[in-house]
Amino acid sequence: MKRIRKIIEIDEELCNGCGQCISACAESALALVDGKARVVSDNLCDGLGACLGECPTGALKIIEREAEEFDLCAVEMARRCPSSQVVENVASDAPVSEARPSALSHWPVKIRLVPEGAPFLQGADLLVVADCVPVAFPDLHGKFLPGKAVMVGCPKFDEVDLYVEKFAGIFRNAGIKRVTVAIMEVPCCSGLPRIVRRGMDLANQNIPMEVVVISRQGKIIEKGKTLACL
Repeated sequence: MKRIRKIIEIDEELCNGCGQCISACAESALALVDGKARVVSDNLCDGLGACLGECPTGALKIIEREAEEFDLCAVEMARRCPSSQVVENVASDAPVSEARPSALSHWPVKIRLVPEGAPFLQGADLLVVADCVPVAFPDLHGKFLPGKAVMVGCPKFDEVDLYVEKFAGIFRNAGIKRVTVAIMEVPCCSGLPRIVRRGMDLANQNIPMEVVVISRQGKIIEKGKTLACL
């Protein structure tokens, strides 16, 4: 049922797609669509404006308009991350023609464990991989890993600020040439490129970065280059 009530409005001209408002919205009412924050559904927005203070450009404001009533049950459904939803794929039964040798050139690989001063990071091309990618994408070693240092982690379950500080230290001191970030198509993975970019910003570095998105069926569905903003 619709009524006149308070609800968030987003000025797309001012929105820079940083996503900070999304993480501030406990009701999962906001999402990035075509690089802009948008209200997913009126019934998910409580109109209280907890997201307002997180926007660096002032793109968000509270207005009064006709909208669906706030629905707590709908919020609970929206909070269920798609990455935890069960999806059954038809796995290929084609035999593997030959064993591919590992392209891994160093250890450790977890973002938490890799020292900022590790020798293998000096002047490296860096591959940052979300945890689920190697399981979903069978050709990681052939397609992306050769000649690169690799760091693996999960933006959903690990500590974001720790990641940002770690990347900032690496970008500040290691002379990284370029960065490739490989993530899954699920929403929680989208935070990893932003974490890497925040590390660059903190280190005052502008390193070429490419983001590769892998589907749950193991296909490359998006690949694009971007530059970190100073």
